[in-house]
Amino acid sequence: MKKNQKGFSLIELLIVVVIIGIIAAIAIPNLLASRRAANEGAAVSSLRTLTSAQATYQSTSPTGNFGDRAALQGDGLIDSVLGAGNKSGYAYTVTPLIRTTSAPARFDASAIPQQFGGIGATGTRSFYTNESGVIYFNAAATAPTAAGDTRIVTPDTPLNQ
Repeated sequence: MKKNQKGFSLIELLIVVVIIGIIAAIAIPNLLASRRAANEGAAVSSLRTLTSAQATYQSTSPTGNFGDRAALQGDGLIDSVLGAGNKSGYAYTVTPLIRTTSAPARFDASAIPQQFGGIGATGTRSFYTNESGVIYFNAAATAPTAAGDTRIVTPDTPLNQ
């Protein structure tokens, strides 16, 4: 080697590459978990938006019934992304149940992860709400219901459980 030769040796470069690989192996799973938690938070927020939109729709509807996603979007109560049914990695369904003489008007709304499980999962829980405004969840790829072994989302329920 010449006295004025400068640069990095192959060993030094390999050590840097290994360190970067270790950092990436630690950071990437945490990044994906954060994305799933953000998607779940957005799903809960969207269901709250749907509940508020349904209350407004029902109070302004001449029939007193609730509306589906298209009706809510048409009245400007929800945005076009939520109106399309897919937002932040979740698929949304809204089913209005028409009022009859024996039953009041109702609606069911659910948010189910578009990809459940695996490294590319968009969420690990499904959510459900109805006219009561209570949001239920379960750790499955199917929508929970207001009965059964589902849990209720409250301000004290961390979304990262």
